[in-house]
Amino acid sequence: MTTETQAAGDLAPVYVSPQPAIRRIELDRPWQWLVKGWQDLRRAPTVSFTYGVLAAVTGYLLTFGLLWADLLYLVLPLTAGFLIVGPILAVGLYEVSRRAEQGQSTTLYEALAAFRRNGSQIALMGIALMLLMFAWARIAALLFFLYFGLEPPSFEDLFASTFLEPDSLPFLVLGTLIGGGMALLAFSISVVAIPLLLDRPQANVIDAIATSFRTVQTNFLPMLFWAVLIAGFSAAGLVTLYLGLIVTLPLIGHATWHAYRDLVSFPEGA
Repeated sequence: MTTETQAAGDLAPVYVSPQPAIRRIELDRPWQWLVKGWQDLRRAPTVSFTYGVLAAVTGYLLTFGLLWADLLYLVLPLTAGFLIVGPILAVGLYEVSRRAEQGQSTTLYEALAAFRRNGSQIALMGIALMLLMFAWARIAALLFFLYFGLEPPSFEDLFASTFLEPDSLPFLVLGTLIGGGMALLAFSISVVAIPLLLDRPQANVIDAIATSFRTVQTNFLPMLFWAVLIAGFSAAGLVTLYLGLIVTLPLIGHATWHAYRDLVSFPEGA
């Protein structure tokens, strides 16, 4: 055996998994993801709507918890923070769509246990999103105290004090910029990362985040449009006292899987 052959045999790959390529898409492509997401929802209504109901119940529990803790003024920023952690809550919905592509049905147990396909890496992704969520909650609380002092407005006066008072304009602008920036960051690191980790059990969270960032960079305008659609559907679910989440959460979850499949490709046979 030659020295060159021995050296080659001693080489270790830099990446454990095959490296993905990013497809370029048209601006209106997200509408097709929503259509496919709706089709998946109709194929698996029990699992899909169960996830939606769980999201709505979680929203009510969060609201009542804030009421009990006398922190109800944080209900608006924390419901907005749903956009940050939402992707990790939809792993089971991605699994429904993944299995549907293979002609398989999915039980509720299989959907809830889907994270076990790549448990440690999906958990790390969830921790990253939760840290962003907690950071946003602390920043939101700080902004409230800076603008309203140690006695924030009551829940009855929250809407008027926040949106209708002229003095609240700097608060709204700053809060929107910071919250929007953190939501965009969460979107950029997770939009295809979590479906990728589910689809490729050998993938790691660093490669998945890098792929997600690269996807947004390569298709910035279509992905920005997709982010706006996600925000719009999520807002529709939240303003209906969480009831709309019963439909909008599974719709977005299934559509996100098809976004991943449309945007990310791997070497043939990998």
